[in-house]
Amino acid sequence: MPKDSTKYSAEQIQVLEGLEPVRKRPGMYIGSTDLRGLHHLIKEVVDNSIDEALAGFAKNIWVILHEDDYITVADDGRGIPVEIHPKVGKSALEVIMTTLHAGGKFGAGGYKVSTGLHGVGVSAVNALSDYLVAVVRRDGKEYFQEYVRGKAKSPVAPLAPTSHLPPPTSNFNWPAQSGTKITFIADKSVFSTTTADFARLEKQIRQVAYLVAGIFFHVYDERSNKESHFYFQSGLATLIKHLNQNKALIHPEPILIHKVVEGVDVEAAIQYNDGFVENVESFANVVPTTEGGSHLTGFRIALTRSINDYARKIEALKEKDENLTGEDVKEGLTAVISIKMDSDKIQFESQTKEKLGNAEVQPIVAQVVKDGLDMFFEENPQDGRRIMEKVLLAQRARAAARAAKDAVIRKGALEGMTLPGKLADCQNRDPQDSELYIVEGDSAGGSAKQGRDRKFQAILPLRGKILNTERARLDKVLEFEEIKALVIALGTGIGDTVDYGRTRYHRIIIMTDADVDGEHIRTLLLTFFFRYLPEIINKGYMYIAQPPLYKVQQAKEIHYAYSDEEKDKIIKGLKGDSIIIQRYKGLGEMNPEQLWETTMNPENRVLKQVTVEDAVEADEVFSMLMGDEVPPRKRFIQTHAKLATLDI
Repeated sequence: MPKDSTKYSAEQIQVLEGLEPVRKRPGMYIGSTDLRGLHHLIKEVVDNSIDEALAGFAKNIWVILHEDDYITVADDGRGIPVEIHPKVGKSALEVIMTTLHAGGKFGAGGYKVSTGLHGVGVSAVNALSDYLVAVVRRDGKEYFQEYVRGKAKSPVAPLAPTSHLPPPTSNFNWPAQSGTKITFIADKSVFSTTTADFARLEKQIRQVAYLVAGIFFHVYDERSNKESHFYFQSGLATLIKHLNQNKALIHPEPILIHKVVEGVDVEAAIQYNDGFVENVESFANVVPTTEGGSHLTGFRIALTRSINDYARKIEALKEKDENLTGEDVKEGLTAVISIKMDSDKIQFESQTKEKLGNAEVQPIVAQVVKDGLDMFFEENPQDGRRIMEKVLLAQRARAAARAAKDAVIRKGALEGMTLPGKLADCQNRDPQDSELYIVEGDSAGGSAKQGRDRKFQAILPLRGKILNTERARLDKVLEFEEIKALVIALGTGIGDTVDYGRTRYHRIIIMTDADVDGEHIRTLLLTFFFRYLPEIINKGYMYIAQPPLYKVQQAKEIHYAYSDEEKDKIIKGLKGDSIIIQRYKGLGEMNPEQLWETTMNPENRVLKQVTVEDAVEADEVFSMLMGDEVPPRKRFIQTHAKLATLDI
């Protein structure tokens, strides 16, 4: 008799003990199991050391990448306690390393300010490591415990002076008298890669170093003998200067604000540049709050109020003039807002801690930032007036942009609900199943329109190169017909009324020629999306088509190659004589059938998804390559000239 699949009783309930849940669902705890997830493991261990530093007990944190994928994180704090835990009957070290939601961050007497809250940190790292060893120095003695996939090999024991724990080839000499050292190797059966990336690690540690000023960070790569050291006495000021390094500044020095009110440590740094976009980062207990929260809201309220008050005071705004808005004060703003508070009081709105939820923080941040800005304007009238000129210019541009934007919306409504004449729309009305090809030139556009699948593929041909939107305000951007047509086709709107829920296509594919002009057009389009419709990229809607570079034909047998290596491989496979190789310079050289078969058919095509993992780095690169400042661009070209692929 077949088993009753509808039966639902206690025996169907799976009980996951200890660290089993982490191994069963690693993505829930660390986000992913690729390189990002691997670096998240490092972050979790580093966070423990940062907590010691924030509590005033550690001054140095070391991170070492060893041979054979071993990773070490060490500090010179107090060292994790090793005595027997009264309730559990095991060493406190073992409890922390093998139990979820265990550690000094819960309840009184532990850490006052903590980067971690959910208690899955180092125990999750242990669970997802093939091997991990913890070494603790306390009270002049040294202890260790080894674990395999989260399970202790034996009880905590004193470490003999002659002991050689993995990794065997390391030269790292841990100089601390007391502290904790964790060495682990990620589990190959869980992660797609267990080899950490030094450049990524450098970036990761540098960002943390900005936020915990006065702590020394030492990063070593024993595989390549590279090392970096970070120490910032004035962290946020240095971070602001780093964010603005390729930009022309409105005032030379950042506005720095720091005050502790009702147990909330508020720090802010503000500096305006002559650009048209804002770059604001927020943190709570050293954790990046990418979705903002109450501290960011408080900051924005204070910035708008303070600038309005100053504008009235110096009569830059007359009695009859309307107030400046939050949108006006955003233009060219670079700012960092960081708060620290008791770890048992802080509330995040999600497991991933991307949004601060404490309502009481908003008025505290608003008051601290308002007082700090008022004092700055009082003491620095010249800088204050420069900022005011910038903001008032933004207000006038916003009015012009609103008129231009309204014209776009009206045009869209008049022409049949956001459909410009040059758009060949698809029949499908479900955005999830619809794609828009943005195609360079009328010739390729014609081929694409004939070769596409009308059910789900829309084509928008662009004539020539679009405006460089890095150097233009929204009102100027919307004067450009090709951009106007693109905005209408997308259906999102633009500026302060953008609505990504109305995006008409969830695959937006840039299809340009494989030459220098094609790459330039692609860069101009990516600049536009990054600056004016960034959520299109963040939501994963943006793709780049990969048309073939070569057509290889022998008699009636035809192959397409997307790289020189692939072409050579095809030729090697065919051998023989009479092989005809055609190098495609442009999409227009392909007939509709070829374009469909090679570049548009979902079964054959190759698409590259556009992602922005590091928004700060992307902002720097776009500012440098597409902005007005020539020296940074010249330096970049000189540095990377040898890496360029020239199509001559």
